Amino acid sequence: MNFIQIASVAVFVITFIFIISEKINRTVAAMVGAMFLLIVRIIDQRAATRFIDYTTIGVLVGMMIVIAIIKRTGLFQYLAIKAAKFAKGDPMRIIVMFGIMTGIISAFLDNVTTILLMIPVTLVIAKMLNLNPIPFIMSEVLSSNIGGTATLIGDPPNIMIGSEAGLGFLDFIVNLTPVVIVILISTVYIIRYIYRNELKVDEGLKKHIMGLDEESAIVDKVLLIKSLIVLFLIILGFFLHEQFGYESSTVALAGATLLLLISGIEIDELLVEIEWPTIFFFISLFIIVGTLNEVGVITMLAKLVVGITKGNLMLTGIVILWASAILSAFLDNIPFVATMIPLIKGLGAISGMDITPLWWALSLGACLGGNGTLVGASANVVTAGVMEKEGYRITFKDFTKLGFPLMIISIIISTVYLLIFKFR
Repeated sequence: MNFIQIASVAVFVITFIFIISEKINRTVAAMVGAMFLLIVRIIDQRAATRFIDYTTIGVLVGMMIVIAIIKRTGLFQYLAIKAAKFAKGDPMRIIVMFGIMTGIISAFLDNVTTILLMIPVTLVIAKMLNLNPIPFIMSEVLSSNIGGTATLIGDPPNIMIGSEAGLGFLDFIVNLTPVVIVILISTVYIIRYIYRNELKVDEGLKKHIMGLDEESAIVDKVLLIKSLIVLFLIILGFFLHEQFGYESSTVALAGATLLLLISGIEIDELLVEIEWPTIFFFISLFIIVGTLNEVGVITMLAKLVVGITKGNLMLTGIVILWASAILSAFLDNIPFVATMIPLIKGLGAISGMDITPLWWALSLGACLGGNGTLVGASANVVTAGVMEKEGYRITFKDFTKLGFPLMIISIIISTVYLLIFKFR
C-alpha cells in the first residue's frame, strides 16, 4: 500500500473509532473525517461530490417530507390501533407480525422508504402498550435489510448484479427468496425470544386497546386522501422508474413536491422535521468510503478475496459470501459490489466455469451484511436518526450487539443453502 492508501484507511479507521466510542456525535465524527480528506487533498472537491450517492439522499429527503405530511392526517395512529387490535394487544404477536410485514414490503420497496413508513406506526403502538419501542424497531430494521435481499429491486446491489450478470426478476425470486424466507422468520423469532421479558403487557391494557376506535384517529380526511393518492403514485413510480428512465430519488422528490403543492402546508414547518444530521452523516460517509474506492483500497480487498481461493468455485463462493458480509457491515456495499462484479466476470472468462452461484453468494453477503453494524445499511442510520429525535438512542454498540450475531446466523444459513443447492 502506498502513503495515500494508508492515509485513507487511517482516516476511515479513526472515524469509525469515534463513531463506535460515541465520544462525539457520529455525524460530527463523519464530517471531520470527510473534511480532513478534503483539506489535506487526498481527494479534491470535484471527486468528493462524485462519491455522494444523490439517489439515496433524494429518496431520504423526499420520503421524509411525505411522511411528515402524512403524520398530520392521523393515518399512523389508525394503522397502529388496527394492528394492535388484530394482534389482540399481544406485543409478542405484534413484533413477529411487524417484522415479517416489514421484510415482505422491503422486497418490493426501498428499505429506507419501508422503515420510514413503519416507524411512526410502531411508535404509536409502543406508546399505547406502554412499552419501549426499541425491540419492535430493531426487529423491523433488520427485517427490512433481509427482505430487500429477496428480489431484483429489493436492494441496490441486486440491481447492479442483475444488470451485469443478465439475471432477471424471476431468477432472484427462484434462487434467493427461499433462503431469505428462512432467514427472515428465524431472525424475527430470535429477536422475539431475546426481548421476551420486555414484551409483557397488563391484561387491563390489552382490553383497553381492544375497545379503542381507530376511525376517530383520522383528523384530516381530505389531506389523507391527497396523501394516499400521492403515496400510491410514489410506490408505483418506484416499481416503474427504471422502465421510464428515472432515478428513484426523482420519483420521491416529485411526489414530495406534488404533495407540498396540494396540501397547502408551509414548507418551513416540514423542513424542520427532516433528519438533517442523518443526511449529513450519509454525505460524509459517502466521501470517506468513496475515497477508499478511488485510491484502490476496495479493489485490493476484492482481488484479495478472489485470489485466496485459487479458482475453486465452491471455495470462491463461500469466501465471497463471508467477505462481502463482513466488509458490508462497515463499508458501503455498492462500491464493493461494483468492484467485485468485473472480478467475478473475469474469473468466469479465464476458467470457463459457470459462475452463476457466485452472483448469489455476492448478493447474500452484500445485502445481509448490512445488519452487522449501525452503519452497515442506509435503513439502520435512518432508523437511529429518527429514533434519536423521538427521544430513544440506538447506539453503535447496542445495534452491533444484536445485529452482528444475527447477521452471522443469516450468513451461516446462507452458507448451508449455497453448499446444498448451488455448489453441488
